[in-house]
Amino acid sequence: MTVYVIVQLKMTDRAAYDRYQARFFDVFRKFNGRLLSADEQPQVLEGNWDRDKLVLMSFPDEAAFRAWSQSPDYIEISRDRKAGAQAVVLLAQGFAP
Repeated sequence: MTVYVIVQLKMTDRAAYDRYQARFFDVFRKFNGRLLSADEQPQVLEGNWDRDKLVLMSFPDEAAFRAWSQSPDYIEISRDRKAGAQAVVLLAQGFAP
């Protein structure tokens, strides 16, 4: 079943985050993920939002997500993401009626 990854980022070191971003797709495309949104100005419709960027991705299933997130290539580039931004990362299961 499809899973969705929702990431809310608060930038702390833009240069480090930009290094991560520059290498992201080379790793991401190997794992059948889809980048659905990467928005630095999402429209807040209700409540307060203190983050700088929202990222929404999908993977065919949880195993594909974990293969990507635990791959040596992603672990290597994620050091720059972690140095460049505080993140809230959520994994949500898709809905099957």
